[in-house]
Formats: sequence, structure tokens, C-alpha cells
Amino acid sequence: MEDLAKTPHLLLFTSKGQRYLPLVGRNYWAIGRSKDNDCAIPDHCISRNHAILQCTETGEFLLIDLGSRNGTFVNDRRVGIPVTLRNGDNITFGKTQVEFYCPAVDQLKESEEESLERDTIVLHERRLMSVMVVDMRNFTTLARQLDDDLLSCLIGNWFREAGEIIRQSGSWVDKYIGDAVMAIWFHGEKEVKKGDLLRIFQAVNEINLMTKKLSQEHPVPFELSIGAGINTGYAMVGNTGSGDHPDYTAIGDTVNAAFRLESATKELKLDIAVGEPTYRYFADLQPVQNLFKEYTVILKGYEQPTLTYGVTFEALEKFLTTAKNTTSE
Repeated sequence: MEDLAKTPHLLLFTSKGQRYLPLVGRNYWAIGRSKDNDCAIPDHCISRNHAILQCTETGEFLLIDLGSRNGTFVNDRRVGIPVTLRNGDNITFGKTQVEFYCPAVDQLKESEEESLERDTIVLHERRLMSVMVVDMRNFTTLARQLDDDLLSCLIGNWFREAGEIIRQSGSWVDKYIGDAVMAIWFHGEKEVKKGDLLRIFQAVNEINLMTKKLSQEHPVPFELSIGAGINTGYAMVGNTGSGDHPDYTAIGDTVNAAFRLESATKELKLDIAVGEPTYRYFADLQPVQNLFKEYTVILKGYEQPTLTYGVTFEALEKFLTTAKNTTSE
């Protein structure tokens, strides 16, 4: 019983009694009515793919609702954005009550004064990073044409598989935003290795292939596609939330520009838009000059024109094949 108390787990209260789900051995768990989920709950009020529980590198657990019809509630408050769980939190999926147990997360939480002091310090930590924003195209149109269960299943699978691809590339999903994900990769203090950027491009390419595969596995009215913005630079990282609801993320112009670059791909009729700082770090790789085209765009919220480099997924695959053979970084 002592080991059980120390092991992170969910305790589900069902009509057939209590169920115990250990949260060990991996860093995310899918929750929903479908049997394909890690935690399948036979509750008709729960969506087929209802939510995701994600364990961060710091040992905290994030609960992410996947746009479920009846919502997810933590301590009677509906989850709109990813929520950091605390030991003993009460969670509601449909009509199913769940309790979250992880005594270790309490050890991560210092006194309120120490926490505020720590957050102030961390918030002012300036790091060199690359930010990637990937958005599912025409999601609003898709949402109007699919029933809620199918839409929930589709977006749930997309979030889950995109998150796995990003984790395998050395990052994590920093934000789930509607129909988009944001991820960040930290670099050295002043150096960005070409190999780091190639891993980011490979992740984008794999997410594109995964998205197309989902089109074949679900009865969608048109082929699913994505757009991506990638930008590199310095940004502030730290906890932008409160002591009870921390939100460890990156903020600053580098992050904002990545979102704007993703939006610019629609105007440019391309798949990926890369910021000029990112481009400079891999511009000498072959065959960059033949595949990445230079454009000048007006990004929303920016007064001055911005230089960007755009590419299609077809051209990106050619670049990755050649670049991997010319660098050992």
C-alpha cells in the first residue's frame, strides 16, 4: 500500500467499483470512450477521444481537454486550456469521477513566497531557441461538416500523434491551441547546430505525413493538411501562471513571429515559412538555395516588412534527403 501511495495514478469511481490507472512508464495517456485509449471509460457522456494527460520533463502532469462535447472539469472548474494537476485534484469526465494522486508534485511546489521569487527569476531567463507552430488547415470548415464524435476522435488522434513525433525529436508540446500545436527546442547560449534544425524540419515533415494518413483513416470531406511557421531567436522562458496554476512557456517576439509566419504560409500558398534568423543557421547546406525561396511579407502586428523563406513539403523532403548526407551534426 505504501508503494501504491507513492506511485502517480488515477483512481476512477465507476458503477462497477474503483479502477486504478498507474501513471508510469511513459509520458502521456489518452483518455476517452474509445477502446484505443490508454484509459478507456465506458461512459456515454464521454467523447471517444476526450482528453490527454501529459507528464512534463519536470515531473508535473498536464490535463488537456480535446474539445470534448461535455467538457472536462478539475475541482468543478471546466478545463479550457491545459491545467497542471495537483495531488488530490478531483476530475470529472462526463459522469465519471476521478481522483489524481501524485504526492511528488507537492514537493515541486514551494511556499507561496518562495514560488513567487523563483518564478520571477525563471521568467527572466533568456534562452536561444527555435519555435515551431503547426496548424491544421481549414479546421473551421471541417468542424462544420463532421459530427462531434468523429471530430473529437480526429483531432484527438492528431494531437496525440503530433505530440509523440515532437517528443521523439527532442522537444515537447508547449501549447495545444485549438487546432494547432506549438513546440520549442532549446539551443546553446550562442550556437544553433544544423543537426538541431534538421530534426525540427524532420518533425514537421513527419507531422505532415501523419496528417495525410489520418485523411485515409477517417471519413473526412477533403484531405487534411497543415501549415507551419519556424523561427529562431532569444525569448524569455518561465512560469507565466500563478502559484496554483503554473504555465511554463516561452514568450517574446521570437514566439510571436513563429505564429505570424505560420499564418503567412496561406498568403504565400506554401506549406512552411521560416524566419530569416533560422534560415541563416542552415543556409550553407545543399540544396537550400534551390528549394527555399525568399519572400517579403507583412506580418500582422509588425510595422516593417519581414523577410521569410518558404518551402513546400515536397521540396522539404528533397532538402532533408540531401542535407542528411552532407552533415554529421
